[in-house]
Amino acid sequence: MRFSFALLLLVVGLVANAKYIVPGGRWHDTDGNLINAHAGGITIEPESGRFFWFGEYKVEGQEEGGGVSVYSSDDLATWTYEGLALEPVEGHQYISPEHIIQRPKVAYSESLDQYHMWWHADNSSYGWLLQGLAVSDKISGPYSFVNATAPLGNWSQDFGMFTDHKDGRTYALYSNGDRKEGRDVYVTEFNDEISALDEVRFRFDKFDLEAPTIVQTEKSYYALMSHKTGYRPNNVVAFRSDSIEGPWSQPFTVSPPNTRTFNSQSGFSLRIVGKKATTYLYIGDQWDSNSLWESRYIWLPIQIDDEKKTLDLVWQDVYDLDVESGEWSPVEGTTYYGNDATTNGEAFKQEANFASNGTILTGIYGNDSTVTFHGIKGEGKLQWVSFYYQNTDDMGFGDQPGGSPDRYGGSWQLRRISSVVVNGDTANVHTLFQRDTNKGVILSTPLLLPLEEGDDNTITVGGLDNGVDFKGADLDRVVVYPAEV
Repeated sequence: MRFSFALLLLVVGLVANAKYIVPGGRWHDTDGNLINAHAGGITIEPESGRFFWFGEYKVEGQEEGGGVSVYSSDDLATWTYEGLALEPVEGHQYISPEHIIQRPKVAYSESLDQYHMWWHADNSSYGWLLQGLAVSDKISGPYSFVNATAPLGNWSQDFGMFTDHKDGRTYALYSNGDRKEGRDVYVTEFNDEISALDEVRFRFDKFDLEAPTIVQTEKSYYALMSHKTGYRPNNVVAFRSDSIEGPWSQPFTVSPPNTRTFNSQSGFSLRIVGKKATTYLYIGDQWDSNSLWESRYIWLPIQIDDEKKTLDLVWQDVYDLDVESGEWSPVEGTTYYGNDATTNGEAFKQEANFASNGTILTGIYGNDSTVTFHGIKGEGKLQWVSFYYQNTDDMGFGDQPGGSPDRYGGSWQLRRISSVVVNGDTANVHTLFQRDTNKGVILSTPLLLPLEEGDDNTITVGGLDNGVDFKGADLDRVVVYPAEV
């Protein structure tokens, strides 16, 4: 049967309440709006156990000054918008729309029975390097501005927060800028009220890292940080220690080589203690410098071996997390390979020893050179489909399309854009962003697509304009996941 509009409305309602976590997908709240909470953190309300997600609110066409949004959830997958927890104030010395409110984090001050929000407070030229504080009696806010200060007289740029689950102490984590005198990351203890910084407990000296977060197990502390490459993703590293005060290990990468941490940046981590297991989540951001407001979220389970002293991010296209039990499980999908697809126009199949079945689909340019996957089984509902691809634009030259700024003054394009058409319905073209990868590295990106019931669906992929050309990335395979009901 055809995918009717009435059914579409019904399924959209179901998707709004889905339990799946889909890294890199377009996440919507229970009202159907795109979730807008970037570079933030998650706080658990003590009384209810409910999760509250705070993040930068970014408006289309405006990079900074949007304030801090807040969402609530019982399951970490279904999010309800609670409004702006911290709203910009015209003409305010520190939180006007012209100023920077970045990387907000919230902690509960038990002694004051208040919620305290801290963030990186700055002007548009990053000349202040301060930490802002606002307070509220309710976790969802609104929060009232208190002050913006230099931490113990120092500079502060990317800001993180960590609360030790053993002794309840809360720490500020922050890099001290890009100046020659800076390039350190500090672990600084708050006072008992979490209203001011008390004492530096450790300094990561001259590693020139940012976006810090700490994961704590029963035996170890792991500090995750990103290199400084702006909105370009890089290989996040971790340090390990038996104590918050060190000594800390040498840094090591947390994801497979050349994946740039699955095209994400660190910023927060969450410990979920359930009745059966404890799960640690990496809460990362997949920045899109072409449209910051549409940047995606990469949340992944963390695999830790305290005996081997290792920490690794576990990639999953789609997974199910039960916060009550503390267990997570991958969702199994059906794979359709590129060597079984048909090509049109200049698109063709090419030998690739790193690809599935030794074949990759390339030459996907515009609407006339496409590839089509056939015989796809659907449920008559919206389903997540992951597109596994290679995008080699990171190695361009000069001013050529996709050129790297590290090579002869080129312009880095961040992504290729493909068109996706289901069952020949060209009136409804879906847009697929494919971030750049290293040569020979296959990554995936998801789309929520309307599939008809039965096993005769088709998915056709072409190229779309990304401001430079109409080239889609090379395709390896697609994986179709069951609908959430």
